[in-house]
Amino acid sequence: MKLHAAPCGLLLATIMALGLTSPSAGQQPLRAVGAIDLPRVDGRIDHLAYDSAEQRLFVAGLGNNSVEVLDLKGDAHLKSLPGFREPQGIAVAPEARVIAVANGEGEGIQLLDGTDYHIAKSVPLGDDSDNVRYDAGAHVFYVGYGGGALASVQPTEGKVLSSVKLAAHPESFQLEQSGARIFVNVPDADQIAVIDRGTMKVMAIWPVTDARSNFPMALDEGNHRLFIGCRRPAKVLVYDTMTGKVTGSFSIVGDTDDLFYDAARKRVYVSGGEGYLDAFEEQGSGSFARVARVQTAAGARTSLFVQERSRLYLAVPHRGSQKAEVRVYDVGP
Repeated sequence: MKLHAAPCGLLLATIMALGLTSPSAGQQPLRAVGAIDLPRVDGRIDHLAYDSAEQRLFVAGLGNNSVEVLDLKGDAHLKSLPGFREPQGIAVAPEARVIAVANGEGEGIQLLDGTDYHIAKSVPLGDDSDNVRYDAGAHVFYVGYGGGALASVQPTEGKVLSSVKLAAHPESFQLEQSGARIFVNVPDADQIAVIDRGTMKVMAIWPVTDARSNFPMALDEGNHRLFIGCRRPAKVLVYDTMTGKVTGSFSIVGDTDDLFYDAARKRVYVSGGEGYLDAFEEQGSGSFARVARVQTAAGARTSLFVQERSRLYLAVPHRGSQKAEVRVYDVGP
């Protein structure tokens, strides 16, 4: 159908007002393709983890003191696992068939048997165990916890191998694949701590001065970039991992708690409790422009991008008439 000049102009003005540009090759990022119910899950939902071997998604029901297990082969809720105290972070060691769950209260982390999901071991670290990452090369879990510390834990025996002190409680952190560094957001100290995971010592401190409340983080290792999601104001700061300097920034959805870099599509995805998902695409100059903003739900601030499935999974909490669920978005071919 032929468009008249006035509607085209109005559409262009609307797009410009929203700060959107057309995605490359005419692809539409963040297309809603379904949702998976989280029955009887109340309260805040925290982070998610993916088991590629079993095609399962694990969801930390922090306010529900449960971990929800979803079957992604059939997009169905499989089971609800009790016995946690404010579960926050989750990570999977697929070859060991172990799932690590970090608790905001209580025993630190719990290690689940990947066969039937019973709690095999508890690893006492201290209160406020939070984000968890798995180093597949070294076969080690890393856990941020307490008033400021990061520990390495052996998956099957639950042995604490080493730890390093930080200036304040750590939030999101990322592991280098081709190097030995761990980059850690420490928002209460307005800094990024750089740790050598061979020696488990802080090797550098990068100040965060252009914004505050630096919670989520994503690493583009190939281009030596670290994306830091901040809440005050709501923006992403881009750091050069070779120099520790800020090289750019862009505004994002408010109350962010997760962000991801999609290396195949040169995009950044951001979820925020303000009630939106944002997608940004890299431009020729190395800057990023918003190519999608999808309305979601208040409080839906945690998510997980699974590169191999070209899917982004968003955790939506139960609030009023809004049921708890995980919404599924296709990011494009």
